[in-house]
Amino acid sequence: MSFTDTLPLERLLSRPVLISALALAAAIVLAWAWLATRPMASMAGMPEMAGMPGMMIPPEPWSPTYLAATFTMWALMMVAMMLPSAAPMILLHARIHRGTQAQRSLANTVFALSYLAVWTGFAALAAVAQAALVSAGLVSVTRLSLGQPQLAAGLLLLAAVWQLTPTKTACLERCQSPVQFIHRYWRPGPAGAVRLGLIHGLYCVGCCWSLMLLLFVGGVMNLAWVALLALVVFAEKLAPPAWRLSRWLAAAMALGAGYVLIA
Repeated sequence: MSFTDTLPLERLLSRPVLISALALAAAIVLAWAWLATRPMASMAGMPEMAGMPGMMIPPEPWSPTYLAATFTMWALMMVAMMLPSAAPMILLHARIHRGTQAQRSLANTVFALSYLAVWTGFAALAAVAQAALVSAGLVSVTRLSLGQPQLAAGLLLLAAVWQLTPTKTACLERCQSPVQFIHRYWRPGPAGAVRLGLIHGLYCVGCCWSLMLLLFVGGVMNLAWVALLALVVFAEKLAPPAWRLSRWLAAAMALGAGYVLIA
């Protein structure tokens, strides 16, 4: 059976697909629940002063405790923000992978974890960037947002320009076409699943890295802003190419940069 053939209903509802769907849903819900319920100070690596409730110890950005808390926060944010948009690719992989049900489930798990491994690497870089910004006093300690309008506007303009580049377009096209992507890069076995997951993750980072940096504009600790960016990523990947959503987003970011400078 070719990758572009219509899959029978029993295969669409096969056990590996259902297991993958439930695992994805659980991971997404748990990640968002962690972000929503975790104390802000704890996520920022700021323990309370002993005997003084509500008073926070200023963080040491390069301390192991702060870096570990920051990395954990970013890693879980990447799970919460990126898994929903990657779900169509992961579920399609579960449908078409050949072999026994156990082999298909294993390959699909390896594929998803390899994809998340790339975003975990991005989370590590983001944690270092956050520590550097906090150390330089460029972001507020509590909201983790850029304090200087010029820097915030600069990030918005950078993201707007990236939206219009050929590299962004190429990466987005790979993410928008799961069938073509798997048909082009699929290889058999666990090693093939690792390769496929890493390639998909790299294309996804190429597509969305500038959007993730905008967390520093609205505030890394601002859950509403995190949810809005996650929705933008989801919409951009699932919207029909004819909508040219990337261009509209670029225009919105450019207008946002102007608003930040004026306001």
